[in-house]
Amino acid sequence: MRTLCASTLIGEFFIVGFAGLVAMKNPDLTQAQVWTVCGVTMLLSVLLCGMLSRPGAVQLGWALQIGLIASGFVVPTMFFLGAVFAGLWWCSVHYGRRIDAIKASWAAAQAEAAAPDAA
Repeated sequence: MRTLCASTLIGEFFIVGFAGLVAMKNPDLTQAQVWTVCGVTMLLSVLLCGMLSRPGAVQLGWALQIGLIASGFVVPTMFFLGAVFAGLWWCSVHYGRRIDAIKASWAAAQAEAAAPDAA
C-alpha cells in the first residue's frame, strides 16, 4: 500500500506545482494565494510521503485530500484537482491493501513450502 500511496502523493506534488504555475496566469489570483495553496499542499504531500509507515497516515492522507478540495474556495481549479486526487488516494489505499494481502499470502505459502517436514 505504501508504494501506491507514495506514488499518489509524489504525483500530487508535481501536478499541484505545475498547476500553481498555470494559476499564476489568472488575473483574479495573487501570487500569495496561489503559492499559499500550492506550497502548503506540496509540502504536506512530501511530509506525508515520509510518514506512510506510521499509524494514522491513511487518515492524514484523507485530511490532505479534503483540504485539497476545500482549497478550491481560494483557487477554483483545485476543486477538480482535489476530487481527482481523492479518487486516486482511494484507489491507492483500496488496491494497495489488496496487493499487501496477496503478497502476504504468497510469502506464507513460500515459507510453508520451504519449511522442512516435521515428521
